[in-house]
Amino acid sequence: YRLYRCPLFFLFINRYLCDPHVDNGDENTERGNWSSKSDYILSMIGYAVGLGNIWRFPYLAYKNGGGAFLIPYFTMLVVTGIPLFFLESAFGQFCSQGPINVWRSVPLLQGVGIGMVIVTLLVSIYYNVIIAYSLYYMFASMQSVLPWSSCSNWADSNCSNTPIAFCNVSGVLTANWTQENNTCPSSDIITVPVQSPSEQYWDLVALRRSGGLDETGPVVWHLALCLLLCSILVAGALIRGIKSSGKVVYFTATFPYVVILILLIRGVTLEGARDGIEFYIGAQSNLTKLYEAQVWKDAATQTFYSLSVGWGGLMTLASYNNFHNNVFKDSFVVSLTNAGTSVLAGFAIFSILGHMAHIYKVPVEEVVKEGFGLAFIAYPDALSKLPVSQLWSILFFFMLLTVGLDSQFAGIEILTTCLLDAFPKIFKSRRALVTITICSILYLLGLPCVTEAGIYWVTLIDQFVASWVLLVLVLLEIIGISYIYGGNRFIKDIEMMIGNKTSAFWLWWRACWFFISPCIILVILGWSLATFVPPTYGKIDFPGWGLALGWCMVVFVIIWIPAVAVYKLIKAKGNPWKRLKSLCSPSEDWHPYLEIHRGERYSEERCRRKKKSKTHLEVNVEVISSSWL
Repeated sequence: YRLYRCPLFFLFINRYLCDPHVDNGDENTERGNWSSKSDYILSMIGYAVGLGNIWRFPYLAYKNGGGAFLIPYFTMLVVTGIPLFFLESAFGQFCSQGPINVWRSVPLLQGVGIGMVIVTLLVSIYYNVIIAYSLYYMFASMQSVLPWSSCSNWADSNCSNTPIAFCNVSGVLTANWTQENNTCPSSDIITVPVQSPSEQYWDLVALRRSGGLDETGPVVWHLALCLLLCSILVAGALIRGIKSSGKVVYFTATFPYVVILILLIRGVTLEGARDGIEFYIGAQSNLTKLYEAQVWKDAATQTFYSLSVGWGGLMTLASYNNFHNNVFKDSFVVSLTNAGTSVLAGFAIFSILGHMAHIYKVPVEEVVKEGFGLAFIAYPDALSKLPVSQLWSILFFFMLLTVGLDSQFAGIEILTTCLLDAFPKIFKSRRALVTITICSILYLLGLPCVTEAGIYWVTLIDQFVASWVLLVLVLLEIIGISYIYGGNRFIKDIEMMIGNKTSAFWLWWRACWFFISPCIILVILGWSLATFVPPTYGKIDFPGWGLALGWCMVVFVIIWIPAVAVYKLIKAKGNPWKRLKSLCSPSEDWHPYLEIHRGERYSEERCRRKKKSKTHLEVNVEVISSSWL
């Protein structure tokens, strides 16, 4: 009755901002669970399938032998990708905790979980900016003519749709010479590099890019507004946690596949599409590339990057599963779907790039670019050459928007879950306020990334944080679980969830967790450090202070590992050996979240620890009380 008499504002506050977001049918009535299995699967697919599948995999395939690249890619998927995906998902589901509290299993390595959260925080800052780029281009595509289809008044004199050629006649360059003028010998033709309209639109209009990280410039207002809208969309989708995001992903996780299929069907019907597809994965595949170590390193890195291993998101999303959910099958479904999406996206991308090469009368390799160059320069340029180009452009950038939002949902959920797990009494009924606060902070932190020097900040964070640092976290994670906590013990934990399996079933997983995956990660980490090159954007180098800031971000992620370990060693009791031994053993809080799932195994261990710390009288009182109850 009181609520009925309250204003609508207070109804909103009570319904959303003070709602614990737990349904009556949830198995875990304190943390909540996914409303259905499909919510979880689609959320995992949306998290794993990201921008790297759209713009990174096709380029790596082209660069490393085309179709031949699929051999090392799927090999690495089997020996590292799926085993680590399974490991992280099972780890989070068993204890129903986020990436920090799961390390109650090995308290000495709790800094690894904090490092994962810091990585997610930093990556979420620039990932939100990339979503803002996609949103801006989607709005720009709604004009009667795509603004990057030709050199308009915003372009400078270096803008052209075709290369400008000059004829060197007796040491004098004859201007305005064209290919139709056949009086100039081919040896005297000088081609002057120019920028395409899409390239200049990206630099001069969308980014208003300055000359370097030193030249910050003002905030680019249209990107700041798009960033604000992205933050609002993310906060709105997550306002009820997994209860609301689990419904949003029914669209955001499936719509990209619709667009990819539409672009693929349209692309293969274009003239020159066959050349693009053959260049990507066809007759031009170079099997000799398999003898190069760099190809295998790229395949393994892409596997980690695309599956989002080491970010903490897999643990977070799996922590909301029911305890007996078959996480083994889920890992296979999501991992194979992710790999298939990468291959499918490559066909859609290269079919249209092949058409673009046909129009420009240049080889396919001259129009293929990586990352921002593919998504915001090469592909928009290709779409502008199609009939009804506005439609294809809107679909493409809306696809990038939905793909980015899915991954961002999981990133924010990691941060929210860690706060709720750490301070349940304070934040349990304030999930919406926590989500809105986090999105607001990320928006403010993202403002430097939408200045005129914003693209340099985005590149700096990406190259230093979302790179080999993840390999350090994943290596410590698998060592901590397999060797310190105990791989055999972990297998028994998994069997508590999915049922007993034969020793033959676990033979492969033991081989991967104990030997194959750690060795591969260690080799790739060493290779990455040995071949590290300071990042650049285009041909522009970063200043010394910028590189120093990048290394500071790396230190800020890794420093938590030794810092937390030292702090816990100081706080522990006993001699140094006893302290170390106790911190390498599970804490009293390590067990399945609900009492009904702990079984005799964890109940006996918990009682044994309690008996050691309590008097004989206290134990007897507990036994009598338990019997009476």
